[in-house]
Amino acid sequence: MPPEGEGFRKDEEGASSGRILFRAAAAWSLALSDKCGGRRKPLSEPTDSYRRGLPIKGMTRPPSLAILFGDEPGAAIDMSAHGPMPRSAWVFPTLAVLFFAIATGIGWEFTRSVSGLAYAVIVLVILFGTVFAAVHHADVTGERVGEPYGTLVLTMAVTVIEVAVIATIMLGENEVPTLARDTVFAVVMIVCNGLVGVCIMSGGFRYREQDIQATGASVYLSVLIVLATITLVLPNYTLATPGPFYSTVQLAFVSVVTIILYGVFLYIQTMRHRDYFVGGNDEGEAHPVPNRMLWTSVALLLLALVGVVVLAKKFSVVIDAAAIEIGAPPAFAGIVVALLILLPESVAAVGAAKRDQLQRSINLALGSSLATIGLTIPAVSVAVIILGKDLVLGLSPREMVLLAMTILISMLTLGNGRTNILFGLVHVLVFAVFLFMAFVP
Repeated sequence: MPPEGEGFRKDEEGASSGRILFRAAAAWSLALSDKCGGRRKPLSEPTDSYRRGLPIKGMTRPPSLAILFGDEPGAAIDMSAHGPMPRSAWVFPTLAVLFFAIATGIGWEFTRSVSGLAYAVIVLVILFGTVFAAVHHADVTGERVGEPYGTLVLTMAVTVIEVAVIATIMLGENEVPTLARDTVFAVVMIVCNGLVGVCIMSGGFRYREQDIQATGASVYLSVLIVLATITLVLPNYTLATPGPFYSTVQLAFVSVVTIILYGVFLYIQTMRHRDYFVGGNDEGEAHPVPNRMLWTSVALLLLALVGVVVLAKKFSVVIDAAAIEIGAPPAFAGIVVALLILLPESVAAVGAAKRDQLQRSINLALGSSLATIGLTIPAVSVAVIILGKDLVLGLSPREMVLLAMTILISMLTLGNGRTNILFGLVHVLVFAVFLFMAFVP
């Protein structure tokens, strides 16, 4: 017979049958734990996280699920967004700076040989590891300030990496005047189609439907439409300079306009209408990150960014050689740079969608596209104006059709504030069309 306890008394205040059954289960759990000499903690009242299927701090997974998640059987679920600093978070930034110093000192460059292949592998491994380390430290720093500032810190770190890689490759020995355009267009297509689609699908498979702030999505898309049009479409239709170029005066004016628009957007996002960008399941408050960890992450973030900047030149040589070897189209370099830059941020966005935080995923995705246009284009424009280089911005007619279709389906997907897997599939298929047309124009 189960023990007589509070779980079996009739609730005189009209408690629901679900609460009575829960208390009954708690009594059974306590009785079995005492009988078997176990130390299981008594069950608590069901929380909102429990009802939505999210883990509760201190609870354990069943042995079968523990194996699936890679946990030790009986171990409590780790609820902290950041544990002890992983070793790679400081090893890769240090290796990046050391490798650059040693390779430069001994004159080790990429060549088509076994030594050159080893050089390329080392550069790629260290560069990818350093990018992930930079994003980790930006995430820890952003966690201290909460949403949406945390997403903003991560976006700014990625933008610094992006500008460094684009400027280094575009203004290198083999000039690529179309790289900025190709990278910006690739970022928009990867983010607004590939990343948004995967996030919506991964969240939809787990939660069926997910809600986002439709007002916040409208703000993102309105700014994106203006920035994308004046930087990627309008250069094809100007008269001051023939071709897909802006004149120096036009380029300076457009750069100022994009910075002003992006700056006002940041003011709306972080101060005046911050609630537009925080979803119901997002953690909008700051977390108590220890001061020592915070300042360590800030220092290592700066070191990681320096490491990415100094390795970008060496990475550009590897990209040029790979493009020639496989006969890749001109847009290949832009797609590779965009994938490199967005990879760690994409991992964070998909993870947020799986935790039923689709609003954070949208913040990361659309925020990246806005930062890419609003900050990268002006930064690259300043460099080409000072150095007297050419900057191709106008898209081809095929690419403009893809851009218009992307903006249109994004408005339909995010406009009603609720998503499902069909919306995600549509975005993923458009991204597949973009990749196919890039290699088979």
